[in-house]
Amino acid sequence: MDPGKLKHLCSLQAPGTVQDAAGEPIPGWAEVTTFWADIRGGAGLETIKAGAVTSVRQVSIRTRYRTDITGAMRVVSGGVVYAIQAVLPDLVGRQHTDLVCEVLA
Repeated sequence: MDPGKLKHLCSLQAPGTVQDAAGEPIPGWAEVTTFWADIRGGAGLETIKAGAVTSVRQVSIRTRYRTDITGAMRVVSGGVVYAIQAVLPDLVGRQHTDLVCEVLA
């Protein structure tokens, strides 16, 4: 894997409990770790949700080989939130892990 392609600093987040301004626990997203990745634009498509046509953009996020990422997590990079749809590790060479993600915001 060429480390020069890992240009995007990403935050890996898992659902958990965070504290609000008053210090009370509330459901939210807790940061697990940060990592460098290559975010590549993917296909855009349209879907129908609740009777309205909406657009969906998918991207591929490639990072160094990891085994601690699940589909319940999300990635945040540059203010953009990515929902992980699939985790595709390179099981043969153990060089990288690809994340198929949907752009949320």
